[in-house]
Amino acid sequence: MLSLISTLGGLLISGLPKVLDFFQNKADQSHELALARLQNEMQLQLAAQGFAAQAKIEEIRTDQVAMQSEAQMQNAALDHDKKVLDKASKWAVNYVATVRPTVTYLFVIELFLINIGLCYFLLFKQGLGTLTVDQFIAATDIIFSEDEMAMLGGIIGFWFGSRGWSKK
Repeated sequence: MLSLISTLGGLLISGLPKVLDFFQNKADQSHELALARLQNEMQLQLAAQGFAAQAKIEEIRTDQVAMQSEAQMQNAALDHDKKVLDKASKWAVNYVATVRPTVTYLFVIELFLINIGLCYFLLFKQGLGTLTVDQFIAATDIIFSEDEMAMLGGIIGFWFGSRGWSKK
């Protein structure tokens, strides 16, 4: 049960950025729609007064300010990352990009080796032919414990679940 919950949790957590993006896009779109309505009303009022050209100039200025502020925020974030990574060695920069996959590989390899060792000890060391069905089921419960399956399910759900979320 715990492995099912952790697998679903890994899948849902890997999709969390897409869910947050959805709500952010929805908020942005509603904000843009409200701004468009206000601009439309303003243009109608200005057109009624003969100021249509001035409204167009103000719209262009507003768009320019918005694009400039967005570009400045993006540049500030990139500059910060660049400063941090410029001081680091090339090896450290490459390692930063591989930390999570490396931890995942190590964990999966560890689980694999532990399971092989337990399999050998419980099934072959004691003799496969001498085990009853109940003893065999007890041995497999030890080898493939619920906690281990929960951790592995969470990892697989996160890494492979994120692929499903990223497809459009």
